[in-house]
Amino acid sequence: MSGFELRHADTDADIEACFALMRQLRPHLADSAELLARVRRQEKESYRLLVAWRDGQPAGAAGYRLQENLIRGCFVYVDDLVVLEGERRSGIGARLLDEVARLAKSAGYNWLTLDTALDNALGQRFYFRWGLLSTALHFGKPLA
Repeated sequence: MSGFELRHADTDADIEACFALMRQLRPHLADSAELLARVRRQEKESYRLLVAWRDGQPAGAAGYRLQENLIRGCFVYVDDLVVLEGERRSGIGARLLDEVARLAKSAGYNWLTLDTALDNALGQRFYFRWGLLSTALHFGKPLA
């Protein structure tokens, strides 16, 4: 992953620059203003957007938050992990997860978790290679 810088998207401009990248993972996002508004709201719950920047442009991102619950205690939840299609298999995803894990461990958090779609076979293979194991089945129901 040479030529990349890992740093958080903290400014409005940095977050908005991530729109095209995040839209690959979250196609329901309408525009960069919606991404910015959602990130800013989620920051109130410790959400951070770690980005792999190449030549000032986002090539990959991991959105995560530090949480605590009765099941795991203190843990980091990865909400979003996305790499530009042309940059996949370059190690960016693993570097992003490595850095999120490092940041969480240094803050005293002892578990990393994420969800992925049941039909995301390529993502699941990547997660297994990275060392993640299936530990639960996530259930959901729309309330509207």
